[in-house]
Amino acid sequence: MRTLLRSLALSLLAATPALAQEGTEAPNLLSPNYGLMFWTLIIFVILAFVLTKFAFGPITKSVEERERALEEAINAAKRDREEAARLLEQHRAALDASRGEAQKLIADARVAAERVRAELVEQAHAEQASMLERARMEIESEKSRAIVQLRREAVDLAIAGAGKVIDRNLDQAANRQLVESFLASVTPAAVSSSR
Repeated sequence: MRTLLRSLALSLLAATPALAQEGTEAPNLLSPNYGLMFWTLIIFVILAFVLTKFAFGPITKSVEERERALEEAINAAKRDREEAARLLEQHRAALDASRGEAQKLIADARVAAERVRAELVEQAHAEQASMLERARMEIESEKSRAIVQLRREAVDLAIAGAGKVIDRNLDQAANRQLVESFLASVTPAAVSSSR
């Protein structure tokens, strides 16, 4: 309502010089008209006062508020950008640390796998050596048994052959002991040298 009254008052003030000039002849645009200048100046001063009092203050205030809001938005955007850059740097550092840790874990796993492989190879070699030693011992044992068996058979054959040659039957136990003591005194080197 106030705005409507102000607009009406300004219209009347602006129209007053035009009403004052209706009865005169056509004005010369190049000749100065002091009455028109006076009313134009008065209307300009009133309009400037009204605009300063009612319009420029709120307009200036809203422009300042908008400027302040824009500065705050720019500052907030800068802070957000700095925070995002800081977080990005932290994430990159964490990612690099994770990659380094993963590489370390992989290297540790490789070392552990190599150590286990070496232990398994060493264990296999030890088992192989143990099996070879057992086989040698079994072969040696079998060889000893075979030699003992051959000696017994040789003694039996020698006794049987000697009994037939002498044609008399000697005491089996005494003959066996005699031949075994003889064979025990004879070494394999002596047998091979007599051939």
